[in-house]
Amino acid sequence: MATNQPLDLQADELFEDELGTLHRKALTILKRIRDGALDPETGHKKGPSFPISKAAALVGRTASAIREAERDGRIPPRDRTASGHRVQYTLEELDQMRAVFGTRPWRAPTDTPAIISVSNFKGGVGKSTIALHLAQHFAIRGYRVLFIDCDSQASSTMMFGYRPDVDLAEDDTLYGHFHNPELLGVRSIIRRTHFYGLDLIPANLKLYNLEYEIAGYLAQNQSFEIIDLIGQAIDSVVDDYDVVIMDPPPALGMVSMAVLQAANAMVIPMPPSVIDFASTVSFIDMARTTMKQLERLAGRVKPAYNFIKLVGSRVDESKSMHREILLMMRQVFGGSMINSVLRTSAEIDNASSRMKTVFELDRPVTSHEVHTRCVKHLNDVCHDIETDVLRTWESRAGEAA
Repeated sequence: MATNQPLDLQADELFEDELGTLHRKALTILKRIRDGALDPETGHKKGPSFPISKAAALVGRTASAIREAERDGRIPPRDRTASGHRVQYTLEELDQMRAVFGTRPWRAPTDTPAIISVSNFKGGVGKSTIALHLAQHFAIRGYRVLFIDCDSQASSTMMFGYRPDVDLAEDDTLYGHFHNPELLGVRSIIRRTHFYGLDLIPANLKLYNLEYEIAGYLAQNQSFEIIDLIGQAIDSVVDDYDVVIMDPPPALGMVSMAVLQAANAMVIPMPPSVIDFASTVSFIDMARTTMKQLERLAGRVKPAYNFIKLVGSRVDESKSMHREILLMMRQVFGGSMINSVLRTSAEIDNASSRMKTVFELDRPVTSHEVHTRCVKHLNDVCHDIETDVLRTWESRAGEAA
């Protein structure tokens, strides 16, 4: 059939139709993966639960102390499964036990909340992996945590059970807050998650527009106040939290700079490969130079960081080059690098393919040995960063020794 449309217009329509088909098919796959991560009984993601031995360690009491508190009525008696085993304890029940025993690890009101940016401008370095597990680690330990996804790719948001560009509108993210900070208020976009004690400000693709809009605002108004909007948003709610974890984009753009301005601590994942190492070195230099320019051009005070720590990430010690670079990193960076490293593990990859973290797995995906080793490496990294946080709290500083 004849058509009067120009050939280039027909090609454009064909191209858009093909992309649209691919997009619809991709959303179908994403929904299938997301649905597989949901609890079939509730239709929502399910938080972790713990046997009494692990619960006792997390609460800071013995298993016998928990049983005694159940007998004397300080905490509710435990139900049993059909096989006679104790029903495991949820994070909310752990928090209730900590309240009874007086072992909540919350900071004192006079302690400054930890606002941590997990930053690097290269993708694939383990940034979101560390940010997510770190936030969940703090929640499991009983801290009040806010996770802010500042990356328009929204991979962290997906791990909380959302399809970002289907389930979330632009007003559900920081994008909406930037446009209507007084009307919406940041509290309206904070969401409870399946991890008790861990709240989320989600992201979606619309957040990418902020890069251009912030730049346009700066050019038009010659004012750098807009850089503080993330910091101001955090300031309005931070009294409710002990720790804020931010996952910025893997690029040193406007949003990343706003994140770095809002943070009072920084964690930089650095894989011990030549390319990743060189990229991270460039990131550190660019971040330093950009903040210095903001200080000089806008008369701004440089952010005061309580700590900046490098983390060896995606480490494969079976590779001689990884071992050599990791050794050099430790020699050169010294105390600026945490002792523990995050090693590569099939358990992390397999968990993320199920839209879960390793801390959310009910059972090992690979093997018990691989799972146990991976959990230990993650816990060691998170514990080292937790120790750095405690050093900044006067009320808890003695525990960080």
